[in-house]
Amino acid sequence: MVPELTARQLLLSALRSRGADLRRLAAWSMLQAIPAFLSGRLIAEAIDDGFLAGRTGRGFAWLGLLGVSAVIGAFATRQTFLRLARIVEPFRDELATLTVTGALRHSTAAGAAGDTAGVARLTQQVEIVRDAFAAILLVGQNFVVVTLGALLGLLTLMPEMVALVLPPLIAGVAMFLLALSRLAASRRDSILAEEHISEGMAALAGDIRDVMACGAEDGAEAMVGAHIDEQADATRALARLTAVRIVAVVVGGLLPVVLILVAGPWLVTRGATAGMILGALTYVQLGVQPALQRFVDVVNGPGLWLVVTLRRIVEASSDQRPGANERAPESSAPLGASSALMSSRAWLSPLHHDVQLSGVTFAYGLFAEPVIRDLDLAVAHGEHLAVVGPSGAGKSTLANVVAGVLQPQEGEVLLGGVPLRQLDPALLPRQRVLIPQEAYVFAGSLYENLTYLHEDADRVQIDQAVDLLGMRAIVERLGGYDAELDPASLSAGERQLVTLVRAYVSPAWLVILDEASCHLDPAAEAVVEQAFARRPGTLIVIAHRISSALRAQRILVLDGTQVLHGTHEDLLQRSALYRDLVGHWRSAVVHAA
Repeated sequence: MVPELTARQLLLSALRSRGADLRRLAAWSMLQAIPAFLSGRLIAEAIDDGFLAGRTGRGFAWLGLLGVSAVIGAFATRQTFLRLARIVEPFRDELATLTVTGALRHSTAAGAAGDTAGVARLTQQVEIVRDAFAAILLVGQNFVVVTLGALLGLLTLMPEMVALVLPPLIAGVAMFLLALSRLAASRRDSILAEEHISEGMAALAGDIRDVMACGAEDGAEAMVGAHIDEQADATRALARLTAVRIVAVVVGGLLPVVLILVAGPWLVTRGATAGMILGALTYVQLGVQPALQRFVDVVNGPGLWLVVTLRRIVEASSDQRPGANERAPESSAPLGASSALMSSRAWLSPLHHDVQLSGVTFAYGLFAEPVIRDLDLAVAHGEHLAVVGPSGAGKSTLANVVAGVLQPQEGEVLLGGVPLRQLDPALLPRQRVLIPQEAYVFAGSLYENLTYLHEDADRVQIDQAVDLLGMRAIVERLGGYDAELDPASLSAGERQLVTLVRAYVSPAWLVILDEASCHLDPAAEAVVEQAFARRPGTLIVIAHRISSALRAQRILVLDGTQVLHGTHEDLLQRSALYRDLVGHWRSAVVHAA
């Protein structure tokens, strides 16, 4: 049994384990504080000892020193970024380990269903926490450095000015921090309410005919309406609390400016000069106020996501399931409503064999740039589609989204007219098969490997697939279907052929090949793709060679800024990127010849 950790304990443990890196971060932060410490003082000297005294050259010399301090601060900032990375990345690895361990433990528990959401949590929630943790450390460190530097600078400039800046700053920060726990609770309530709405709508989608038949429309409306009211209440509470951060910035960042200006005559009687007052305003307006604004914004945004998402990961990785202790709002649905209506899931079966993506957006993390943005795509049953684009354009991500391995943040993926998240998990493997670039071959007989996705396949089906995909020589070399496989003894191309035959004999009507033949020579790849093109069903090929695209009926071009699809001749006219890809491929073919 893995001991349960709270989100707070997990964060503190991550920081304590990186003590050496935190000390180095503190050391570089002291150097990073030099511009914040000197800015107001150098401005004051430039004015009093330079420009107002008629010594323009000396004034520019003081400003030159300010520029030098900025360069030193920029160098120190670069070093702090490196130290932050050494804290954040190991924490991400620990979270990934925790997530996978929890998913495996739950999936192998007696009577438990497989935790297919584990992959989604790994790629999305862990990345959200990583990005948020990095943002909090970066902005929190910056706030401390800038604020302490500015306060020390004010102290050297004129101690009385600290009394005008420090109390409202403390009040503003305290006001925001006191509201933070309620902000986190409201953000969590809002997320859970959205989940309840989605689950309620999913239940209704599967039972709409039963609802109509038994006259349970009012009960269904009441059930979904309760979730909508719950979400609206959470949103209003979040909006009210969000106003607190605006007040906190005004009190902590803008009120000191007013106090310095109002107290100007009194400061002059205490020996303040025009340069000193402008220097104090510089400390506040260019140092404290922007640092406080960034701190509040990041804590209110990524900071709350960090707390909420990390708590969800901890719950999912322990023996309790995410949200297991959350009390769902009471429903007023009548007793005559169907039982499925009251459940959290209503699994559906495909209505046909088309693939449709509507407004799909996916990013590896809440604050990361989307890899896929607002993608609309329809693939008809029996169509052969090739996806091309430069490395990193999102081709493999698209394959994983279509297969349901990754869940988009926005939009919907439908297989056979049914959203992927509503498809019966028991039916999904019989609807689609995804073969990635890295082939999975396990220890066992060759026959067991080939029938892994279709245990009822007979020898005739296997023989046909082996001959069509050009694997007969490998079967004979290994000693027949009953031969025991040692995956390490197979070449990368041989392993790919095993998985390709496995996909061919599967009952899935949708086959997605994500560079699944990249280790085959072009001739063998052509044999494989032509065989799959003749196979009944839909074929999507993530192409690493343009020759694969030329064999497709339609080609989808991903280039990160726009998505185009059409025939080869059509794209040669419309897409400069596709012309470049074709040109590079033809040049490589000529050189190879």
